Amino acid sequence: MCAKEIDCCDERQTHENLLASVREKLPPEEHLYDLAELFKVFGDSTRVRILYVLLEEEVCVCDLSDALAMTPSAVSHQLKILSRAKLIRSRREGKSVFYSLADDHVRTMLAQGMEHITE
Repeated sequence: MCAKEIDCCDERQTHENLLASVREKLPPEEHLYDLAELFKVFGDSTRVRILYVLLEEEVCVCDLSDALAMTPSAVSHQLKILSRAKLIRSRREGKSVFYSLADDHVRTMLAQGMEHITE
């Protein structure tokens, strides 16, 4: 019934009152799917490195590529993914385009994730 590494009930029993409460509070399937997709974006260490640079400073692709020892093309590819996930934003200044975190939610996710793994 359960994996050996997990404690399980000794016998199968359904607690209908608890299930009713959980079902009421469970977000729609579409929202859960979107949330899973968002967390997939965080599943790549290169993108997390980029986010950590942007946590400190608004920078252009050239600065990011130098800071992370990556090609501008590789950085641009990752920025596109981060942008589609609405985790970053850009602004043009003359011939340069600067990238920054989209909002404080992204800062919070990074900070809480780091706190979680270091506790």
